[in-house]
Amino acid sequence: MNKCIFSLLSLLLIFSCATEKLEYEEPEVSLEAYQIEEGFELQVVASEPFLEAPVAIDFDTQGRIWVAEMRGYMTNINGDDEDKPSGTISIMEDLDGDGVTDHSKIFMDGLVLPRALALVYDGLLYAEPPKLWFVEIENDKPGKKVLVDSLYADDGNVEHQPNGLMMNIDNWIYNAKSNFRYQRKNGAWIKEPTSYRGQWGITKDNFGRLYHNNNSTLLQGDYVLPNTLINNEYYSPRNAIGKVLTSSQRVYPLHVTSVNRGYEKGVLDQDSILVNVTSACGPLVYRGGQFPNDYDENAFICAPEVNLIKRHILNFESIKTTGEAAWEDKEFLASTDESFRPVNLFNGPDGAMYVVDMHRGIIQHGAYMSPYLRKHLEEKGLDKVIGMGRILRVKNKNSPLLELPELDKASNKDLINLLSHQNGWVRDKAQHLLILRGTDKDVSALEAKAKDNQNPIAQIHVLHTLNGLQKLTFDLLLNLAKTSDPQVVAHALMLFDELEIEQQTQSLKALSESLITQNDPTIDLYLTIALGNWSQMDGDTFLPLLYQLTERHEEAIYQEAAVSGLGNNEAAMLKLSPKAELVAMLETATENRAKNSKNGIYERLSLPEDDRTRGLRFYKNICSACHGPGGNGIEGLAPPLLNSEYITGSPKRLALILLHGLKGPINVNGTHYEFNGEMPGIANNPAMTDQDITDLMTYLSNAFGNSSRGINAATVKELRAVKSKTGGAYTEEELLKIKN
Repeated sequence: MNKCIFSLLSLLLIFSCATEKLEYEEPEVSLEAYQIEEGFELQVVASEPFLEAPVAIDFDTQGRIWVAEMRGYMTNINGDDEDKPSGTISIMEDLDGDGVTDHSKIFMDGLVLPRALALVYDGLLYAEPPKLWFVEIENDKPGKKVLVDSLYADDGNVEHQPNGLMMNIDNWIYNAKSNFRYQRKNGAWIKEPTSYRGQWGITKDNFGRLYHNNNSTLLQGDYVLPNTLINNEYYSPRNAIGKVLTSSQRVYPLHVTSVNRGYEKGVLDQDSILVNVTSACGPLVYRGGQFPNDYDENAFICAPEVNLIKRHILNFESIKTTGEAAWEDKEFLASTDESFRPVNLFNGPDGAMYVVDMHRGIIQHGAYMSPYLRKHLEEKGLDKVIGMGRILRVKNKNSPLLELPELDKASNKDLINLLSHQNGWVRDKAQHLLILRGTDKDVSALEAKAKDNQNPIAQIHVLHTLNGLQKLTFDLLLNLAKTSDPQVVAHALMLFDELEIEQQTQSLKALSESLITQNDPTIDLYLTIALGNWSQMDGDTFLPLLYQLTERHEEAIYQEAAVSGLGNNEAAMLKLSPKAELVAMLETATENRAKNSKNGIYERLSLPEDDRTRGLRFYKNICSACHGPGGNGIEGLAPPLLNSEYITGSPKRLALILLHGLKGPINVNGTHYEFNGEMPGIANNPAMTDQDITDLMTYLSNAFGNSSRGINAATVKELRAVKSKTGGAYTEEELLKIKN
């Protein structure tokens, strides 16, 4: 009896605790060192100890944050143990509902440098070099795992491997630093070529154009929808893809700057402050709907080397997108905290902008780090700032955060209505969920919404929802192409190719003739692309219309648009005597076709590993045991390499040392070193090619000198035969006679 009473009381106590609002201890992080644009508020959403070295995030339907943690990246100044499986993918949770992480759980660990993730198809797509994986999610635990691409990030430096994994409005998943896109259809994964874009981070606007950057260019992007100008495998377009959108690369840090090439003229100003960006990454076109209206579709860019986020205003008034810095002498967000390392930006379910802050002292990979930067980092103690990480939220403080719809409980009707939501994240997720559910009964409701011309963005989402469901009809596209906003017309024209249209020649001809009379630049551009594609099924009908558009427009974009879809109709188009610029493009495509010389994106399977990364690998395997990981030398064993005249001087001299070895005493930086041993040469190592030795030299010159100069493989080959007097290792006396 007493045991029963005790059990009942225990159950009541547990139930009582479970129904109370639980409070958890949350880290307090000061933001006093941060300055943000007036009208905005910066908040800490997650920080250590809940996460470490975050590089990418995504949100699930509950609003929880999933984080890729690259914990093995540059854990010390030498970048040791990078290949250890220390990385994780974690879930950040806010159990007490105050907007701050108070709990985290590891979804997957034992990963080597995980770099990207996306919650798609009711599972998780994630990149762990060299592979791209998809894993099902079962109660927040990994389920069945599928290899999507074994060569996703094959070779290449950690700073230069594919990343991003962003699903676009066209239902394809795009990446930065990659020329492939991915999609799962009918249970099977599809990989196909796309244009090569950027370095780290990728984003999109409401129309579906893609944006990216590289370390020295704040923002680049495509003027056109993806995969619209690359249909001709034998022509590589240059006038509308990967264009630099920012005329100035100027940044305005709040403090004296430590950057990799700060010693070079013009990199820093007279106050030792960085002039132009050197590590631009993680761009975001804001689509959240919580910021003031004039911030809608602005581009925000991370500059982690100077601890700031820059804002650019995009202009879409012509077919060429442009971007201008919002201010001339300040930034949207900047900090004097040199550990603030924003590396990625994301739109959130609540309309806020989320900042992925790796929060560490070292952001430069060892393969590229100069002695100059190494010295600065060590003097400031930044090499000791490790084991941290933050996710920050930027919100408009004059407006509440948006409420996240209950997506898991939403009916299909609710999801269709959400295609008009003010928050782009919600629209994207509603589209994806509708496609996953795959029901036929909602097609009529989707078609009705597609015909509502009051919201062109929602119309575009509906079109691609129907395409994902494989429920698009010719009549619907024809109707929208006749009656809608130019942006909707553009998508409709591109989507015709998803259907069987061989029997629709006359309807498409009538549509084309009608659209041409509108004389709209956007419609003309996408109609030019479409007519090229359609000319392959009926050249007599569509080539004259295509010719008419190419004669109307002077811009090279229109000429490339024509070449894109022509297939093997270049000769037929040439007979129409088009403009000289188009003639040159057609002749190039014809010549390339004859030589079977394709656009590189159709031939490249993966990115090659760059020379300095290969050189670093060789250094760690061959040299570091004697010269030390940081090139400081080891007493009694080997002299220092850091700023050694044998590194900064004659490249021929350095090559001879590597090839044939070095013996006897040597003087380095004014210090005399006596060594009884002999450094062996690697000329007789069959595993080391001439190019391998060249790459090692390139790394040595960059890491321990102040340049990346080296010598080419052909010269290394010649120097194999240039022996010392003894035929063995060189002496210092012999080396000093070599002047070049």
